[in-house]
Amino acid sequence: MRNSKNGVGLMLYIATMVIFFGMYFFGMNTEYFNNSLLLNAFLLPIVYVAGSYYSVNSLKKTGVHMGFTDVFGRAFKPMFLGGFLSVLTMFAFLNFVDSDAKDLLNYQYLDRQKTELTNEYTKAKIGMVHEEDKITLEKNYQNRLQSFSPEMIKDKDMFSFRQFTYYFGGIMVFYVILSVFFASFFRSSTPL
Repeated sequence: MRNSKNGVGLMLYIATMVIFFGMYFFGMNTEYFNNSLLLNAFLLPIVYVAGSYYSVNSLKKTGVHMGFTDVFGRAFKPMFLGGFLSVLTMFAFLNFVDSDAKDLLNYQYLDRQKTELTNEYTKAKIGMVHEEDKITLEKNYQNRLQSFSPEMIKDKDMFSFRQFTYYFGGIMVFYVILSVFFASFFRSSTPL
């Protein structure tokens, strides 16, 4: 089972869920969103690269001739299965099991956006010399701050089904690029 594409996909799913629930149980604090973002940006890609490599390399060790499409499928399918199941599980968990965690993540996401806006405004204001540029900057900053008013953010949900679909689409791009990379380097060089 470990050498099959589905077996590797399930191992990736389990690894992703261990990371997700590890962060949920041990990392839910004032930096929950930022830490989750870091895990998604740095740790999960390493896990999926390792899973994809394991899937391709385990078949390559058997001596089977593998063309580009064979290696591509061997790399892509486990990542797709693990990623798809993970995204579905996270969506269901955050929307139906613990919506408070979803609310915390939404709040921290919006707070981070507001902080970044204020930091950019502060940096831009320091370099301004002309008074009309300062007035324009202040006007744009105040207009942008309005998007963070309670009435504007009350229905913002970064963890809706639509958003998860967008996230998964972005993840799919990573899977395709990684699979093409593996297929380019691990294919058999001599045709049968």
